[in-house]
Amino acid sequence: METTVYFVRHATSDHSNKDERTRGLTTTGLQDRKLATDYLSDKKVDKIYSSPYCRSILTIQDFAETLGYDINCIEDFRERKVDSGWIENFEEFAKKQWSDFNYKLTDGETLQEVQDRNINALQFVLKMDRGKTIAIGTHGTALSTIVNYYQPMFKFDDFWKIVDVMPWIVKMTFDDETCLNIESINLFSQKNDTLK
Repeated sequence: METTVYFVRHATSDHSNKDERTRGLTTTGLQDRKLATDYLSDKKVDKIYSSPYCRSILTIQDFAETLGYDINCIEDFRERKVDSGWIENFEEFAKKQWSDFNYKLTDGETLQEVQDRNINALQFVLKMDRGKTIAIGTHGTALSTIVNYYQPMFKFDDFWKIVDVMPWIVKMTFDDETCLNIESINLFSQKNDTLK
């Protein structure tokens, strides 16, 4: 029985708020989230999950409200913790993490840790909602580690191509917990790429 999952990477967030959990969306982000709503509107989504972070909830909330659905937050779908403070050279840091999945800053997470908890959360959803169509509000790095788990050739260069694509949707199709297909959907160009 096939399960379809639409991962929805959040729209542009307001970096004037440095708090990961409470950071919301910019005015542009609030407008762009409607691209995700429009895309998902005919997908017959049965249930909606999200990272507990505000920017993810706000992005998928617009779609949830059109259906009258609740958003079920799962803590382990949260974004990777970089460190206690803000880092300036994100590209350099991201390259180090993608070249070594066990690299982290003093108070941050490795990509391996991020991948492990996101995959565990996804497997929980796949068991709970087998055969359904699911939408999950997520983040760029968290989602990229999920893609990498099923498609190990997805590395830094692929991640960097989508680093500024917000919102971004990845459609995954599963037979039980076996991933059958991964499709990247760019809502701005309407270009779809099969990743698996």
